[in-house]
Amino acid sequence: MTGPDLEITADLVRDLLLEQHPDLAELAVREVAGGWGNHMWRLGDELAVRMQRMDPTPELQLKERRWLPVLAPRLPLPVPTPVRFGEPSERFPKHWTVMTWVPGEPLDHGSISRGAHAADTLAGFLRALHVKAPAEAPTATDRGAHPRNCTDGFEYFLQAVAPDDVAADVRAVWDDAVAAPAWEGPPVWVHGDLHPANVVVSGGTLSGIVDFGDLFAGDPAWDLAAAWVLLPEGTASQFFATYAQADEAAVRRARGLAALKSLFLMLMGQNGDRGLPGGKPNWGPAGRAALDRTVRWSGLPVR
Repeated sequence: MTGPDLEITADLVRDLLLEQHPDLAELAVREVAGGWGNHMWRLGDELAVRMQRMDPTPELQLKERRWLPVLAPRLPLPVPTPVRFGEPSERFPKHWTVMTWVPGEPLDHGSISRGAHAADTLAGFLRALHVKAPAEAPTATDRGAHPRNCTDGFEYFLQAVAPDDVAADVRAVWDDAVAAPAWEGPPVWVHGDLHPANVVVSGGTLSGIVDFGDLFAGDPAWDLAAAWVLLPEGTASQFFATYAQADEAAVRRARGLAALKSLFLMLMGQNGDRGLPGGKPNWGPAGRAALDRTVRWSGLPVR
């Protein structure tokens, strides 16, 4: 069984632990709300079990297993680190991984009140992450390209959800990103999927980054879009000042990608409002707020 045909329960998680990691089986198992490609379960106070669910292949989990232990020691925020591997079995024919738990509340269920602190924190994290990746690092297949190669997706999202009052401004931001020069530096490590469900907050600021399944080596602009997608109004300029590694072209590409990601969040929110599988009702307002921040930003002129 795969996907929604396979029910993942606390009893199943405990049985799998008994079979493969019995020393962990006595820890409390609690479901974590959310998740799509993977289903998360708290394991005691310091661990979590990441169960492959909708992801059609184990590639994303195997990528996290391979590279997070390499990256985590030099990153200034907590990230989930694999500690045990669960292999496919007759009871559960997919991969699962026991990882460290990153404390905090997902941003799509929380908020940032200390905007300046969050901007500096995110910038510091990305400066540490965005270093030259080794030759064997994974490359992106569905993201990571120059915005000009993502135009079909942008047009689909724009037509599906862009509000009339900002549609022209959104297109202007996108056209400017498409016209921006491409990344000419070496491929650097990129998280690749920084959105409100993949960062955690506590004390009014960012406190951790999760879900590295889309990790790849490439253009850092895909992460720099988080300046608008994640951070409160008025803090993007401070983020770029602290990051201090983005030239004008990177900022232009990042801003267009922020528009793309914001429209995607709005579409997922719309799908959630309609009760469609995978929809996230609370992502709609977050996406619209991010879109507004993106088009209103005046740090660089739209050409």
